[in-house]
Amino acid sequence: MAEGRLTVVLDPHRWLELRRFRGLYESGAMSLREIAKETGLNRRTVTKYLSGQAPIAPPKRAVNGQPCRRVVDEVAPLIDVMLRSEILLKGSVIHERLVQEYGVTFNYQRVKLYLQEARPRIAQELGISPGELAGLHRRFEVIPGAQAQVDWGDEGKILAHVGILKVYSFHMTLSYSRDPFCCFTTSRDLATFFDCHRQAFTHFDGVPMTIVYDCTKTVVRRHVAPGEAVPLHPEAVAFAGHYDFDVDVLAAYWPQGKGRVERQVGIVRDHALAGRAFSSIEEMNAAFAARVPLRRARSHGTHGEVIGHQARRDHMALLPLPKTPYVVAQRHLRHVGKDCLVAFDANLYSVPARKVRHRHLVEVRATKSQVTLHSTVPDADGKTLLLRTSVWGDVTAEVRSVRSRR
Repeated sequence: MAEGRLTVVLDPHRWLELRRFRGLYESGAMSLREIAKETGLNRRTVTKYLSGQAPIAPPKRAVNGQPCRRVVDEVAPLIDVMLRSEILLKGSVIHERLVQEYGVTFNYQRVKLYLQEARPRIAQELGISPGELAGLHRRFEVIPGAQAQVDWGDEGKILAHVGILKVYSFHMTLSYSRDPFCCFTTSRDLATFFDCHRQAFTHFDGVPMTIVYDCTKTVVRRHVAPGEAVPLHPEAVAFAGHYDFDVDVLAAYWPQGKGRVERQVGIVRDHALAGRAFSSIEEMNAAFAARVPLRRARSHGTHGEVIGHQARRDHMALLPLPKTPYVVAQRHLRHVGKDCLVAFDANLYSVPARKVRHRHLVEVRATKSQVTLHSTVPDADGKTLLLRTSVWGDVTAEVRSVRSRR
């Protein structure tokens, strides 16, 4: 079949590749000619598949004049029933239920492609216009103390005039009452992230049962496909276990799942920071603290209750704080040198020669106050500690003595 004719049928892989350019074309970032050159397709074919003339699902080649039957067609009525009961039901959830309850073996992408044409059709049956469907989201309510949501904000160069190049805002919002917490930092590393949690728990005088996060690297070790278990950062697991709360990680690119804290980021930026000049992080934290009583005195637009009244119920239902705080440690693996020295963070640390050997692998655990070195293999007594030293005290002496010996 000639490439230049409008009757050309792309195979599903070429179709999916071409449809990736649709957003660029509609935004004006790329022309049809540029897309045709990039994909190696005829310009008229590109026009057909990006102008709305082509179907929104990958085309299927006809066999003896009859369209090919898709494997998803066998369960299409079941999917339609699920959509009629919940029009916003996620494709990954539908696929998971089909696998568990009906034993289907095809992959998630087939469900996803079917939903692209089925969801608008079912919405039309239910009397939901395309505009309303695009603006819909599933609102949920929780009981007091059940959940908090966490997010970062980027406040940019608000303190650049005093030599602080970057400032971030940490936010935690209690989902039941929308009671907010915010503090400002110059880093988003692991230790800072969980130190902000401790400040939030102190602010609320308790710990929520569940905390909702997005796929931040301080909580999640790596991204996974929909439906797969999310591998959590070991330090996040240990921190959550110490404070006895559950970690709830949202799917990627799904900010609606923590819309309450997303809204707080904008509120703090507009009401506490906008139009004001600050000279330190402490001043910024004080500006938020002054805003809290005003915020709690307001009636929330969603539940209609005074936020402060709801906050008292929320706080009373929170889990109690543990007697001792959790100390967050950054963990790194290092090899021992021939001279029994371990290099970490531009410093050298001496470990006992009787406990290690050349190229022995040790774990460095660094907190804000101390650095400890642990063997990856316990000794005869079951101990792993090789060295403990203070960051601000003994480290200097340790490093100085090591360098003098060298």
